[in-house]
Formats: sequence, C-alpha cells, structure tokens
Amino acid sequence: MNPSIYDSGLDRNAANYVALTPLTFLERSASIYPDRTAVVHGARRLSWLETCRRARRLASALRQRGIGKNDTVAVILNNTPEMFECHFGVPGCGAVLNTINTRLDAETVAFILGHGEARVLITDREYSRIVGKALTLVEREILVIDVDDPEYSGPGERLGSLDYEALIAEGDPEAPFLQPGDEWDAISLNYTSGTTGNPKGVVYHHRGAYLNAMSNIVSWGMKPHSVYLWTLPMFHCNGWCFPWTMAANAGVNVCLRRVDPKLIFEAIRAEGVTHYCGAPIVHSMLANAPAEWRAGIDHTVSGLIAAAPPPAAVIEGMAKIGFDVTHVYGLTETYGPASVCAKHDDWAGLPLAEQVTKNGRQGVRYHAQEAITVMDPSSMAEVPRDGETMGEIMFRGNLVMKGYLKNPKATEEAFRGGYYHTGDLAVLQSDGYVKIKDRSKDIIISGGENISSIEVEDTLYKHPAVLAAAVVAAPDDKWGEVPYAFVELREGSAVSEDELKAFCREHMAGFKIPKRFRFTELPKTSTGKIQKFVLREQAKSADAFD
Repeated sequence: MNPSIYDSGLDRNAANYVALTPLTFLERSASIYPDRTAVVHGARRLSWLETCRRARRLASALRQRGIGKNDTVAVILNNTPEMFECHFGVPGCGAVLNTINTRLDAETVAFILGHGEARVLITDREYSRIVGKALTLVEREILVIDVDDPEYSGPGERLGSLDYEALIAEGDPEAPFLQPGDEWDAISLNYTSGTTGNPKGVVYHHRGAYLNAMSNIVSWGMKPHSVYLWTLPMFHCNGWCFPWTMAANAGVNVCLRRVDPKLIFEAIRAEGVTHYCGAPIVHSMLANAPAEWRAGIDHTVSGLIAAAPPPAAVIEGMAKIGFDVTHVYGLTETYGPASVCAKHDDWAGLPLAEQVTKNGRQGVRYHAQEAITVMDPSSMAEVPRDGETMGEIMFRGNLVMKGYLKNPKATEEAFRGGYYHTGDLAVLQSDGYVKIKDRSKDIIISGGENISSIEVEDTLYKHPAVLAAAVVAAPDDKWGEVPYAFVELREGSAVSEDELKAFCREHMAGFKIPKRFRFTELPKTSTGKIQKFVLREQAKSADAFD
C-alpha cells in the first residue's frame, strides 16, 4: 500500500483549514443574533453586535498603539462587561491576555507584571491602592488603562492617563479580529496560586481555549441561549473558558462584581439564570441561605461545582433546594475543568445518599480531553480499578497547557512520562471514574497510617452545626503528625470539641479523629478555595490552638 496516496495533492489550504480560535464564536453570534442580549450588568444591557463591536474597537485601539503578537496585556478586573470584552479584544489584536487575581498583594502583582512582561494594564478603580503600589515595584514601562465601573461607588482613584471608554473610542468597530497564524499560538497567561515561592505562569493556546469552550457546552449539556451568572471570577482560568463558551452558546452573561448569596438569588429570579459555576463554598452559601431568598425561583438552575472535592453535604444540600449540580475537576494547567462526573440515568432512582456519593466523584474526561487517569508516578502504570489503590491523577490531551512561562524545568517535570502530573492523589473505581483522596501534600501520615484529610472533612461536614471544615497535619512527638481540624460554624450554631470528637467516632476509625479542633472563620481565596497552606502554618505553632 502506498502511504502517500492520502497526502499527494491533498494539502492544507485556505479553503479546507483554519486555525481553531474562540474569537470566531463572538463574530458568529454577532452575525447571527445581533440583537440578542449578550451582557447584563446592572442597568447596562449589551447585545451581541454591540459587544462584538466594542471588542473589535479594543483590538483595533491596541494595535494602533503598537500592541501585537505575543505582547502581554494584563487586566485586574471584576466580572464586568469590560472583562468579558478583553477575552476577545486582547487576543483579537494578537496579544496574550493575562487576567490577574484581584486579591493578590502588591508584591505578587508586581512579580506577575514583570515576569509576564506586561505592556498594558487594564485595571478597575477599586484596586488602585494595591495596583498603584505594584506599579512602583515594576521596572518596566506599562500603559495603564482605568475602568470606572458605574456599578462601583467605593473608594479608589484612576492611575492612568486614559480610561477604557476613551481607549476603545480610538478603535474601529468594523475591524475584524486578527486570527492566529497557528492555533498553538498563546491566547492567555494565568498564574497559579503560588502558595510557596513565586507563582508559575500557565500558558494557554487558541486551540485549547476553543476546544474547552465547546466541551463546556457538550459535557454540561447546555442549551443554546443559556443565561449564565458570573459567580466564578473571570480571572480564574479565564473563568474556566466560559467567556468563550457563552459566545459560542450565544447566551446571556449576567455579571456580578461580588459573590453574595442574596444577590445571586435576586439575579437568578430577575434574569432567569439557568447556569452558574463556583467552588464548594459558593454552593454551600446558597444551600444554607434563608428559604425566603429563593422564593419565586421555580425553574431548573444548573451549577458546576469544582475546586476542592465537594463535601457530600454540599451536594446533598443543593439537591434539596432543587438545584441540579454537576461536579467537574481540573486545574489552572488544564484550562479549568477537564473532567466531569458524567451522570447516568439510573442514578436518579437511587437513594439520595447514593446519588450524592456517585455525583461527588471527579469523573471521566471532558469530550475534548484525551485522557484522565490515575497512575503510579514512579512506574507510570495505571492503578487497578479497585477503588483502593492510590495513585496520582494525570491528564493528557488538548486541554493541557503549553507549559510554564520561562520555566522549562517545571514544565519538563509536569509533563514527565507523557502526562500532566496534577499532584492530586486518587483511586480508580470499577466504572473507570476517578475519585480524589487528597492532595499529595495534604495526606496525613500518622504512626505509619495514611489519613485522608478529605475523608475527615466529609465527616465533619455532616454535622448540622458545621458550615465549613479543613483538616491539616500538625507535628506530634509520638505519631509524627496528627490531624487537626479548623471548623467554621453555621450562624447561630454551637458545638464543643468533645461533641465533634464523639460525632467523628461514630463515623470513622479512631486514629482518623482530629486530636484538636479550632473554631474560626476559614481563610479562603477569591475563588472560594480554603487556604490550607495558611492553616498548615498555624498548626505548626505550639500555641495555634490555645
């Protein structure tokens, strides 16, 4: 057989090959549904055509100022129309979008601006104090563009000589986006949390952004023209690629500057919200909110839950208030969610507790991801599907980052053996679904026994007085380390340490029971993740629980 017959004269050309990019989603929706609402923010309502024209103006204005291929444009913005537009206008001029966490300190912001070699910074007035200090620490010239959101009336000042509306007024609303010459071209730069040392810069490409945006629709089963509420920060993994997803869906983006359960329910009721995403703490706030806040919401609301493995009590709580919650799993390095706990019809007939157990798993690969599995990181052999043998979760496919910016050593280590190593410990169950047991650094080894902090936390969440719980290892002279629990109680609830120990004793082996408890508000990131590294440092102190 001649291997060349399918190659000879069958080359790529302008008619049969176009590099994949999510920029085409916005232009398509603007062309087909020009008058449909695209973005809602307070009193502002923008159609898909208006949104596309504003994003084109941004791309055009940046090009006129010399910003182009592989230049970095950083943004420090809330979930506002400007942030949504940046997801198209910045890559639409050939540049790379760097969305920065709004809760970082000035020193970390300065590091990101310097390391990412930002040429432009678009920033919300709310963050002028931190950003202003950061700019004094950066040894490079950066064009600062201010966003003055009419929905924000708090303190802050403008830092630049130009505001966003004046900038886009310079641009051409009809100028098409600059398409990538190669779908492997960088589209965005996202920095990891950086719990120790400087954060790493994760680089996404146009191909992965396109594919994950589409996978969000297919893997979640989103109907066209869904109404999506921005409870998840757009700065976090580019909002799990949902700015591009919603452009493909031609739906409605309902913006929200801050997460507040009452505001969330008001938006759901007023705008007919059908979908939203969030960390477990966001869902927990909704499940535990007063019933009257939910009054008048009689349609199905679908939520994606991710970040730390969701406590069973949270999934059960959402089911009880009638929200359809799906668990997804991923990391900054995988464009946000890259696996889903795909549901089976027969699960609906199971008792609620069994449904919760099945729906709380990290699941199977997203449609556009090649693989998620659990492997022995030493031998790179897949673990048995016995639900017992622990290994490391690994990904492979198009929904994995290009690598870490200017960090070849970390990139090489992350991709060792042809898979992306997550650092999460898990088992494979008999149906092939992945179930996380812990982060490798969160496993507690006490007297030679491995204790899953997640298992202990799940037990604590079952107690009616517990709103949130985090269990970490603390040093112990006899056992090496022991589990210590930080517990946040529901408003108006009370429980003693002895009562919680007795409750744990009913549900788990004695050696897994936390030796000490501390009742406190848990430190959380802006995306709702509990900051265990903060708690680990507190637990190391001899007087941490005094």
